[in-house]
Amino acid sequence: MKLHPDASNAYAIQSYGSDGVVVNGQLQAMPLVLCAVQGPKTWSANSFEGLTQANFDELLPYEPELVIFGSGNRIKFPSPRLLQGLIQKGIGVDTMDNGAACRTFNVLAGEGRRVLMVLLPLA
Repeated sequence: MKLHPDASNAYAIQSYGSDGVVVNGQLQAMPLVLCAVQGPKTWSANSFEGLTQANFDELLPYEPELVIFGSGNRIKFPSPRLLQGLIQKGIGVDTMDNGAACRTFNVLAGEGRRVLMVLLPLA
Protein backbone atom coordinates (compact mmCIF):
# COMPACT_ATOMS: atom_id res chain seq x y z
CA MET A 1 0.00 0.00 0.00
CA LYS A 2 1.36 3.37 -1.01
CA LEU A 3 1.36 5.81 1.91
CA HIS A 4 3.15 8.82 0.47
CA PRO A 5 1.98 11.32 -2.17
CA ASP A 6 3.26 11.28 -5.73
CA ALA A 7 6.22 13.49 -6.54
CA SER A 8 5.10 17.07 -7.00
CA ASN A 9 6.46 20.12 -8.78
CA ALA A 10 5.18 22.31 -5.94
CA TYR A 11 7.44 24.44 -3.79
CA ALA A 12 8.17 22.92 -0.38
CA ILE A 13 9.30 24.28 2.97
CA GLN A 14 12.31 22.61 4.59
CA SER A 15 12.44 24.73 7.77
CA TYR A 16 11.30 27.95 9.39
CA GLY A 17 12.44 30.18 12.22
CA SER A 18 12.89 33.77 13.30
CA ASP A 19 15.33 34.39 10.43
CA GLY A 20 12.83 33.25 7.75
CA VAL A 21 11.63 30.20 5.85
CA VAL A 22 13.74 27.82 3.77
CA VAL A 23 11.84 27.14 0.54
CA ASN A 24 13.37 24.67 -1.93
CA GLY A 25 16.75 25.17 -0.27
CA GLN A 26 16.74 28.99 -0.22
CA LEU A 27 16.13 31.22 2.80
CA GLN A 28 13.19 33.61 2.32
CA ALA A 29 12.51 36.53 4.66
CA MET A 30 9.09 37.20 6.18
CA PRO A 31 6.53 38.62 5.57
CA LEU A 32 6.12 36.08 2.82
CA VAL A 33 3.61 34.90 0.22
CA LEU A 34 4.22 31.36 -0.98
CA CYS A 35 2.21 29.94 -3.86
CA ALA A 36 2.48 26.19 -4.39
CA VAL A 37 3.36 26.60 -8.08
CA GLN A 38 4.69 30.17 -8.42
CA GLY A 39 7.18 30.33 -5.58
CA PRO A 40 7.90 32.84 -2.82
CA LYS A 41 7.28 36.59 -2.96
CA THR A 42 7.40 39.37 -0.37
CA TRP A 43 4.03 40.22 1.19
CA SER A 44 3.14 43.86 1.88
CA ALA A 45 1.84 43.12 5.41
CA ASN A 46 4.50 43.74 8.06
CA SER A 47 2.61 43.12 11.29
CA PHE A 48 -0.68 41.73 12.56
CA GLU A 49 -1.71 45.12 13.90
CA GLY A 50 -1.10 46.77 10.52
CA LEU A 51 -3.15 44.32 8.42
CA THR A 52 -5.53 45.85 5.87
CA GLN A 53 -8.01 44.49 3.36
CA ALA A 54 -5.57 45.57 0.63
CA ASN A 55 -2.98 43.13 2.04
CA PHE A 56 -5.40 40.26 1.52
CA ASP A 57 -6.79 41.60 -1.78
CA GLU A 58 -3.29 41.38 -3.31
CA LEU A 59 -3.63 37.59 -2.99
CA LEU A 60 -6.62 37.44 -5.37
CA PRO A 61 -4.61 37.26 -8.65
CA TYR A 62 -3.10 33.93 -7.49
CA GLU A 63 -6.63 32.42 -7.64
CA PRO A 64 -6.05 29.99 -4.76
CA GLU A 65 -8.69 27.63 -3.44
CA LEU A 66 -7.31 28.17 0.07
CA VAL A 67 -5.19 30.80 1.81
CA ILE A 68 -3.25 29.65 4.86
CA PHE A 69 -2.63 32.68 7.09
CA GLY A 70 0.37 32.23 9.40
CA SER A 71 -0.11 34.82 12.12
CA GLY A 72 3.30 34.43 13.82
CA ASN A 73 4.18 32.53 17.02
CA ARG A 74 0.54 32.17 18.06
CA ILE A 75 -2.82 32.11 16.41
CA LYS A 76 -4.35 35.56 15.96
CA PHE A 77 -7.46 35.78 13.81
CA PRO A 78 -7.79 38.73 11.42
CA SER A 79 -11.07 40.63 11.34
CA PRO A 80 -13.53 39.10 8.86
CA ARG A 81 -13.89 42.53 7.21
CA LEU A 82 -10.26 42.26 6.08
CA LEU A 83 -11.05 39.01 4.28
CA GLN A 84 -14.07 40.34 2.33
CA GLY A 85 -12.43 40.10 -1.10
CA LEU A 86 -11.33 36.50 -0.53
CA ILE A 87 -14.68 35.46 0.93
CA GLN A 88 -16.63 37.01 -1.96
CA LYS A 89 -14.56 34.94 -4.42
CA GLY A 90 -15.25 31.73 -2.47
CA ILE A 91 -11.62 31.40 -1.32
CA GLY A 92 -11.19 29.66 2.02
CA VAL A 93 -8.95 31.13 4.73
CA ASP A 94 -7.41 29.10 7.57
CA THR A 95 -5.50 30.86 10.35
CA MET A 96 -2.65 29.06 12.12
CA ASP A 97 0.61 29.77 13.88
CA ASN A 98 3.56 29.78 11.47
CA GLY A 99 4.71 26.25 12.29
CA ALA A 100 1.31 24.71 11.61
CA ALA A 101 0.95 26.87 8.50
CA CYS A 102 4.25 25.58 7.06
CA ARG A 103 3.39 21.94 7.75
CA THR A 104 -0.12 22.29 6.32
CA PHE A 105 1.20 24.07 3.23
CA ASN A 106 3.62 21.21 2.50
CA VAL A 107 0.87 18.59 2.73
CA LEU A 108 -1.63 20.48 0.55
CA ALA A 109 0.93 21.63 -2.02
CA GLY A 110 2.26 18.06 -2.24
CA GLU A 111 -1.29 16.93 -3.06
CA GLY A 112 -1.39 19.37 -5.96
CA ARG A 113 -3.90 21.75 -4.32
CA ARG A 114 -4.07 25.43 -5.32
CA VAL A 115 -2.89 26.61 -1.93
CA LEU A 116 -1.35 29.93 -1.00
CA MET A 117 0.38 30.64 2.31
CA VAL A 118 1.11 34.03 3.82
CA LEU A 119 3.34 34.38 6.87
CA LEU A 120 3.84 37.29 9.20
CA PRO A 121 7.20 37.59 10.98
CA LEU A 122 7.49 35.75 14.28
CA ALA A 123 6.77 38.11 17.14
